[in-house]
Amino acid sequence: MTTLYARALLIPKRGDGQVPVRRLLLPDTVADPGLLARYAEVCGFRRSDRLPPTFPHIVAFPLAMVLMTKRDFPYRLPGLVHIVNRIEQLRPVAPGEALSYRVEATQPSPHPKGVTFDILAEAEDRDGAVVWRSASTFLRRGSGGSNGANGSSAAKKAPDGGELHEAVDAALSQEWSVPAGIGRRYGAVSGDRNPIHLHPLGAKMFGFPTAIAHGMWTKARSLAALEDVLPDAFAAQVWFRAPVQLPTRVAFRAGEAGPVRPFELNSADGKRHHLYGRIEKVR
Repeated sequence: MTTLYARALLIPKRGDGQVPVRRLLLPDTVADPGLLARYAEVCGFRRSDRLPPTFPHIVAFPLAMVLMTKRDFPYRLPGLVHIVNRIEQLRPVAPGEALSYRVEATQPSPHPKGVTFDILAEAEDRDGAVVWRSASTFLRRGSGGSNGANGSSAAKKAPDGGELHEAVDAALSQEWSVPAGIGRRYGAVSGDRNPIHLHPLGAKMFGFPTAIAHGMWTKARSLAALEDVLPDAFAAQVWFRAPVQLPTRVAFRAGEAGPVRPFELNSADGKRHHLYGRIEKVR
């Protein structure tokens, strides 16, 4: 994965603005028990009878990296902003269960701040049934469309183009200490070794005052806080807001359980909104 980040930095793009039609496959894959244990520890998951709902994301992530670092992919990886992620778990997945993954990218859509595209991933069991899927929406800043809504599939539900945030009446509140090394720890288990997460010097190269936490770690940690009450089949969508600068303390709040359960992650002083999410039961 480090080689892919170097490729993203050094190799010029030759795309024409259209995303190549390309689907990558990873067949018959079982979670490595050691990696799974380390991932669960870093993210706060405790259950051992099922995969954490965000774990398939890190299995599919290398395929997404290959897609986005191809020379004919129109956008350079540095500068892309992960703004929305939606995961659907259609049933619990056992830790030793073999899954086959496929990953592809959508065509770009206009956004008030540039253009967006989705990286779509699916995992199916040996019977050919899809048991998990995700859509990760990325923003490329710059001149884009003038429409007031994000055209990408995952972010359409945000009425103002991905900047969705609603107050959460907390039924559950927690405060977490996020250490300076969480980006290196999550990078080691997820394979996402983007320099902005690993060290303040790497982050400063890209305009951040210090290293920032991975957005998908903040989502995983939030779902881990609700692990014991997650439905067997559900969708969890998050809108990423201000980055979590390391080290820091953050406040997690989740609303009452129901058909839709909102949750949010803010700075401990409440001045910065890091993440807003919703969990919905699916059939």
